[in-house]
Amino acid sequence: MRLRTKEDWMTKKWRPMMAVTYMAINICDFILFPMLWTLVQFWETEAANDAFRQWSPMTLQGGGFIHIAFMAILGISAWTRGQEKIEAIKQGKTDAEPSDA
Repeated sequence: MRLRTKEDWMTKKWRPMMAVTYMAINICDFILFPMLWTLVQFWETEAANDAFRQWSPMTLQGGGFIHIAFMAILGISAWTRGQEKIEAIKQGKTDAEPSDA
């Protein structure tokens, strides 16, 4: 029987932390910040502010590369994690945890 080495919490939880980070970025950039921007525009009384300016999402600057990068990282890591679980099931492990390599 092989003893498991204890994994660092960061090594074990980086995938969910990346997903939560990406979700927070999207919520802020597409929901929270546009609302706050509109409120600030409402209270601004300068003459130069005749028409309300529209919020421009920061993550879409530069062609939205941050979204491409996050989706590549999360997609590839989810696929490899799935492959690890499939391999663990094929080896007869009931807890479907990947082998310590």
